[in-house]
Amino acid sequence: MATAIQDVIEILNLEPLESNLFRGRSPQSRWQRVFGGQVIGQALVAACRTVDDVAVRPPHSLHAYFLLGGDPKVPIIYEVDRIRDGRSFTTRRVVAIQHGHAIFTMAVSFHVHEEGLEHQFDMPDVPKPDALPAEAEIRERVLPLMPDPVRRYYERERPIELRPVEYRRYLGEKVEDGRFHMWIRATARLPDEPAIHQCVLAYASDMTLLDAALIPHGLTVFHEDIMAASLDHALWFHRPFRADEWLLYAQDSPNLAGARGFSRGLIFASDGTLVASVAQEGLLRRRRRD
Repeated sequence: MATAIQDVIEILNLEPLESNLFRGRSPQSRWQRVFGGQVIGQALVAACRTVDDVAVRPPHSLHAYFLLGGDPKVPIIYEVDRIRDGRSFTTRRVVAIQHGHAIFTMAVSFHVHEEGLEHQFDMPDVPKPDALPAEAEIRERVLPLMPDPVRRYYERERPIELRPVEYRRYLGEKVEDGRFHMWIRATARLPDEPAIHQCVLAYASDMTLLDAALIPHGLTVFHEDIMAASLDHALWFHRPFRADEWLLYAQDSPNLAGARGFSRGLIFASDGTLVASVAQEGLLRRRRRD
């Protein structure tokens, strides 16, 4: 298994401290604060660990708030409150704690599968991953043309492979309709347990969504004038999927005002099945030159 995704699996494997209490660690990288997707993924793991029948009662939605930037140098304590165990739905609340303060809070709902009416949006008609530049090709042909912050991001080994459809926006081209599509998948085969795939997707869902709010302005979160931070995050799981197979993350941003950008995403399996939906609001400030 690739080193980066193996590290994520290990990071998601929380240490149980007591009933409803878990400890998670962060990778010792150059990041000054903990990656938001990591906290979402770890909190979801903590919630799942308190549901006895999670295989038949998987999580269907989560709603999270980022309160303080996480410190990657110290562990994160996850405290789970068992709000309700019903016949059809189970509800959990998770609080992430560092230095004696809550840095993150999340509500998670679990639901037993039920048959009923169905519909979904169609998957956007975009090139398949094989028709796009692979990572090796991007490194060779595209990376030298990208701004330094973007280039450094793509040069790092990552647990999630990214193949952007409109990759030329990172070269300064403006996307006219403000929509962005990214093929994503784990860089190695994952265990068959469905909850692992949900937690890995929760981790990955925070990787590019905030950036979508800057597309109409021809900017990215890598721009030196932009200070960006996630404020909240919501994720709904609709249908089963594998996070180690290609998923299309279709993103747009209906609004940016008051230094807060709202972005949303639909995640499709490669056969067109809608498997998840995401929404996020993030802080997007112009840096002051003084």
